[in-house]
Amino acid sequence: MTTKLPAGFGRLWTAQTVSSLGDGVTHAALPLLAVTLTRDPMALAVVTAAGTLPWLLFGVLGGALVDRWDRRRTMWVTDAARAVLLAVPAAAAALDVLSIPLLAASAFLLALGGLFFDTAATAYLPDLLRRDPALLQRANARLRGAQTAASGFAGPPAGSALLALGRSVPLLADAVSFALSALLVRSLPAVPRPAAGARDSLLRQARAGAAYVFKDRLLLGLALRPAVGNVAFLAVETILALFAHERLGVGALGFGLLLTAEAAGGLLGAGIAAFLGRRLGTGTALTCTATIEGLAILGLASAPDAYVAGLALAVCGAGMGATMVLGPSLRQAVVPAHLMGRVASTSRMLAMCAAPFGAFLGGWLATTYDLRTPLYAAAGLLLAMTAVTATMTSNRRVEAALRAARPPAGQDPAGELAVQTASG
Repeated sequence: MTTKLPAGFGRLWTAQTVSSLGDGVTHAALPLLAVTLTRDPMALAVVTAAGTLPWLLFGVLGGALVDRWDRRRTMWVTDAARAVLLAVPAAAAALDVLSIPLLAASAFLLALGGLFFDTAATAYLPDLLRRDPALLQRANARLRGAQTAASGFAGPPAGSALLALGRSVPLLADAVSFALSALLVRSLPAVPRPAAGARDSLLRQARAGAAYVFKDRLLLGLALRPAVGNVAFLAVETILALFAHERLGVGALGFGLLLTAEAAGGLLGAGIAAFLGRRLGTGTALTCTATIEGLAILGLASAPDAYVAGLALAVCGAGMGATMVLGPSLRQAVVPAHLMGRVASTSRMLAMCAAPFGAFLGGWLATTYDLRTPLYAAAGLLLAMTAVTATMTSNRRVEAALRAARPPAGQDPAGELAVQTASG
């Protein structure tokens, strides 16, 4: 019999869905706002890179703090703070004093809040679900699917439409979403907080979490994929609005629809992730989805029109959607509870450390060569990363890690994570 997800998960799902909808609005509005202020690709790269810097500067320490703090409280306080923060650029936009430095500063502070919220949510979920591998995969599929639908499918067109009503309107909409999320998260059930290493210094705890990732080839492989992937995806994201306008001939609404196509693919990918894991094994499935992402970006680079570009983005989104279900579910199932915050933040930090480089790489390549060059470079990076990490996240390593993390007989949680090796 399939175990039901607890009632508290429904509130967490609703909170993250509401917040993701607001994020999707801002995701489309911020680059469009930046384009109204400048057409300099390097200036646009500054705004994009600013949203990645908190993970580079505070990623591991943030994870250590989350492992000390109450995770539920961390989530709702962070969302409440982000709701207040968004009032500043919204007011600047309304008063016509918005600037690239202010957009960059806002992106930085919003991402800093995201660091604490995302890390706390990642650590809270396995506690809420009692580390049941099957429930973790189901929960992550639903969370990822809703996040993709809200932030990518519904949010970008809404952001483009709201921007037509006024430059401050999309930012205010995101502020409301953060406030609603904070209220919902505050009502979540409390879970026990791990108390391992409570007397250690913050730096020592942070180093322990980082060392745990670097010494485990499976966890390191899971972390390297998004790290290299972020170089590629940020190179694409930095110039995508300009590419859509100047090479594909689409306006603000068309750009929002391109992002929606990517989100639609992501929704499909999240939905079929469990099926891919069962048929191919999680390790092989992750290798396949990474390959699909690289080929899709190659298709985007050579797209002759917006229709082909939208199809390429949809295929890329499908690969990303499946990856973002299988990878985190596996990590949450094999990492000890008292290290979860630090391991999650270390993994995310590795990914985000690479992102500023990707943003500036995209801006530089577009300035030095043309707007298609960053896309070709991104495709090459993704395909090279796939070849390097394939053995690190193989089915054999995945199965060994799950066996090592499994409780003694009689305490095994119901269900199994879909990591079966493909027959043959």
